[in-house]
Amino acid sequence: MTGTAVNPLFRAAYLAKDGERKVTLVIPWLSLKDQKLVYPNNTTFGSPSEQESFIRQWLEERTAFISGFVIRFYPGKFAVDKRSILPVGDISEIIPDEEADIAVLEEPEHLTWFHHGKRWKTKFRLVIGIIHTNYLEYVKREKNGQFQAFLLKYVNSWVVSIYCHKVIRLSAATQDYPRSIICNVHGVNPKFLEIGKERFEQQHSSNHQAFTKGAYYIGKMIWNKGYGELLKLLNDHQKELAGLEIDLYGNGEDSDQVKEAANKLKLTVRVHPGRDHADPLFLDYKVFLNPSTTDVVCTTTAEALAMGKIVVCANHPSNDFFKQFPNCRIYDDDNGFVEATCKALSEEPVPLTDAQRYELSWEAATERFLKVSELNQVFATEREKNSSKEFASVSLNLWKSMEDTSAYFHHLALGFETTRRAFGAIPGSLQPDEEQRKELGLATSSKHSL
Repeated sequence: MTGTAVNPLFRAAYLAKDGERKVTLVIPWLSLKDQKLVYPNNTTFGSPSEQESFIRQWLEERTAFISGFVIRFYPGKFAVDKRSILPVGDISEIIPDEEADIAVLEEPEHLTWFHHGKRWKTKFRLVIGIIHTNYLEYVKREKNGQFQAFLLKYVNSWVVSIYCHKVIRLSAATQDYPRSIICNVHGVNPKFLEIGKERFEQQHSSNHQAFTKGAYYIGKMIWNKGYGELLKLLNDHQKELAGLEIDLYGNGEDSDQVKEAANKLKLTVRVHPGRDHADPLFLDYKVFLNPSTTDVVCTTTAEALAMGKIVVCANHPSNDFFKQFPNCRIYDDDNGFVEATCKALSEEPVPLTDAQRYELSWEAATERFLKVSELNQVFATEREKNSSKEFASVSLNLWKSMEDTSAYFHHLALGFETTRRAFGAIPGSLQPDEEQRKELGLATSSKHSL
């Protein structure tokens, strides 16, 4: 239920909504032992078809329309040390060659770090990468973080340049990439916009108080997702924030440590298991506190604004898109956080205009995506899938030769178990295991070519 999982699902649904495009969403299939580590509330699936039914039902409950996109699964494994799902084998094979046209790689660096198989740019006539995550910021917080971040920056640039024609960065909070453009191409689950509209109407049609609870935060419960910053701010300013009550909601590997830290505070900080942000439980909260500086564009911040709440967040590139909304309260330092929080709790939110509400929607996000990716022009223009025409200049030809050589080196290096492990791949992830092959109906063996 993280933004990096949910947002590509909504993107696929809205790209396919008008029926003008054939859209396939390709997502990871995990074995049962990994499902138990990753999925919330002890949710598990016995087959890909069972998971697909769950996903479609979840989506339709939130969009109120049936979208005709196809769902396919690629084999994945959960890397405990990276707290991430990583692909296994050549996941480009999931799309048949005759269907391969345009690929949108959600988190292209993540999908290609350990890729060994057909080159994405060879199989697809256009490859667009969407950068969701500020990996450098996460890595900097680990042991030897500065050195790891230095290496990761160049590895990310390397694989993204090899495999993507165009790159969209959701905000300036990510590292820079060649051929990249900054644009928030994410929207908000329409259910949150409905909630916000209902709250506004409820507030103005009677004397009923729309918001009866104070402050809260929701997010995956790991220190790097804002909990570290938030608890430090609360700890350092307990006197100024006396009387503040805040509820934290989330599941994650650091849940026990977060609870322990919260219990040490004199302030009332309650820690709860994760819930869907659209749960009626959240309707009465007025203020969403999000001091995270590891986000790129925080999904829950957008959802809170859509619901008509006041959001208190840091003056950080990840929040640039939200500055246009009157209920977004930006702070620069600790004193600013205290001041913004106290002021937010004492005031009422400003109702969103129709234009502001639309700007948060997936309809607007899809328009932005089609514009910056220039997909409409691509659909209208016939191109050869694998161009063999001569380059207009020697320099362009040289660049392609260098890129091809670099891609070949990556392909070669990632074809050996020893070098894969040296790069940080999950052991045994060069090919899917027999269990996953059986569950996904894959052939017993396959060969790869560049």
